[in-house]
Amino acid sequence: MKIALLPGDGIGAEIMREAVKVLDVLRREGLSIETEEALVGGVAYDAHKDPLPPATLKLAQQADAVLFGAVGGPQYDKLPRDKRPERAILDLRRECDFFANLRPANVFPELADASSLKPELVSGLDIMIVRELTGDIYFGEPRGITGEKGSREGFNTMRYTEAQISRIVHVGFRTARARGKRLLSVDKMNVLETTQLWRDIVEEIAPEYPDVQVSHMLVDNCAMQLVRNPRQFDVIVTGNMFGDILSDEASMLTGSIGMLPSASLDADGKGLYEPIHGSAPDIAGKGLANPLAMILSTAMMFRYTFDRADIAARIEKAVRAALAAGLRTADIAAKGSKPATTTEMGAAVAKAL
Repeated sequence: MKIALLPGDGIGAEIMREAVKVLDVLRREGLSIETEEALVGGVAYDAHKDPLPPATLKLAQQADAVLFGAVGGPQYDKLPRDKRPERAILDLRRECDFFANLRPANVFPELADASSLKPELVSGLDIMIVRELTGDIYFGEPRGITGEKGSREGFNTMRYTEAQISRIVHVGFRTARARGKRLLSVDKMNVLETTQLWRDIVEEIAPEYPDVQVSHMLVDNCAMQLVRNPRQFDVIVTGNMFGDILSDEASMLTGSIGMLPSASLDADGKGLYEPIHGSAPDIAGKGLANPLAMILSTAMMFRYTFDRADIAARIEKAVRAALAAGLRTADIAAKGSKPATTTEMGAAVAKAL
């Protein structure tokens, strides 16, 4: 198992160290794991004037899977857009064709009280958001800013091809088939032709999955329903921009964005695995970061790329054991309690594993 480690910026290096502790436990058990680390994001720009240097891209392409920390920081906000740290993750998705993003939103029983919603609304929550990653307004052309000051215009283009929609919809149906056999497709077909095409294609594909119940919802209603009655959802499939927003909203149902992992897969199951949170430069180096999303992303790697659901389940069980023992990082700690450090939480998971 050859794994590329791309820690990135801010808290990325801190949380990656804790994920590596998990890999070290598995190595000691005899699992053949090879890792290689490379620069990405702002630190790569600092060293090479490129947020995704050719050597880093080559490593990602040659590895079986990629573990990715986080990128970005305010010091890079004035750079040309193609040099900003965030370009690294967008370019990795495009160059490696990581088109299918799986973002689970699960509430651990121990953390039901940490949610911003009432525990009775989120207890037992288990949602999977399937987000398309390589199309939509993030990649559509033309794009840019034109005109002189006082009359400037900014524009982006929402574009989807039938092929792009079809392949992510199939992933949505297959994911639903393996879970509760309910698929919700989210669009904005009442005003956007792009998503009218999306809905049409979902309807055309649905007969291929007669065992899956498919329904549709407009994105604004879905955003409201996620906080009104989140347990009504099982699998949600949607486009790039809508999925970006809805999955971050869903993260707060679980108590903290620091708890949510993600997988970005190509057509063959190779994946890039990362927590959905950012680089959090305000807490970097202070031992406050929650490493659990990074560790749970590692579990997803074993489940989806290496087809080792047994190892994934063990890692997830170890996370639950650390939580059951009372450990809480600052983002999920009860008011007045002493939070665990990043290192303490990672060590507890490794010990439980």
